[in-house]
Amino acid sequence: MTRLAPLRPLLAAFAFLTRLPVPGGPFVDREVGRSLAFFPVVGLLLGLAATGVAALLAGIVAPLILAVLLAALGALLTGGLHLDGVADLFDALGGGRGDRARMLEIMRDSRIGAHGTAGLVFVVLAKVAALEPAIARGDLVALLAFPVIGRWAVTPLVVLFPYARAEGLGRAFAGEARAAQLAGATALLALVVAGAGVRLVAPALGAGVAALLLGFWLTRKLGGLTGDVYGAAIEVAEVTALVLADVIR
Repeated sequence: MTRLAPLRPLLAAFAFLTRLPVPGGPFVDREVGRSLAFFPVVGLLLGLAATGVAALLAGIVAPLILAVLLAALGALLTGGLHLDGVADLFDALGGGRGDRARMLEIMRDSRIGAHGTAGLVFVVLAKVAALEPAIARGDLVALLAFPVIGRWAVTPLVVLFPYARAEGLGRAFAGEARAAQLAGATALLALVVAGAGVRLVAPALGAGVAALLLGFWLTRKLGGLTGDVYGAAIEVAEVTALVLADVIR
């Protein structure tokens, strides 16, 4: 355990953002908060998985089918955690009738309703539609980078916005993460962008803006953000990054 101590925030990032087997748990709140700096590293691993599958199946599987497979691969590796956030958020917005307490209570419910189902379908279709042109043109850079950008884009929401509940899965992130973790995540993203080329600057900035706008809007509605919002923000940022990578190529 002592040997793993310097790596525990990194391990915590993988434990909370993926369903990969990770040693060293359970993690204390301070380690969870510090893990925010390593969110782009998790995204890089997911991007490498997507790029590897795309390179392996290119020319064998039609781009649209491959886009579906990559979307499914992402859901498998993350345990559908972020998609669950999308469903819960749509249920809350659709069924909460603008009442903050009711919306927060709906997001607590593990069951999925009609609004959540519709929102989930829309987001998955949007991701598949955004992946398909990147696959068709063989843009492995975009496939590598979009999960990195998505996981970086949520870090400002965790640090800059209040948490809406006194408890919850995301509370440890919001309560312990600081500007240093945001700076660390941004530095890691900058390394990826520098290595991949200037064309990723606009997708990264656009995804960050989309996540921030979502954060501002939902803070007004909920009085703060939740773990479900964090997950939904990652999905929104990923789709935004892919769309902009297609437009600016």
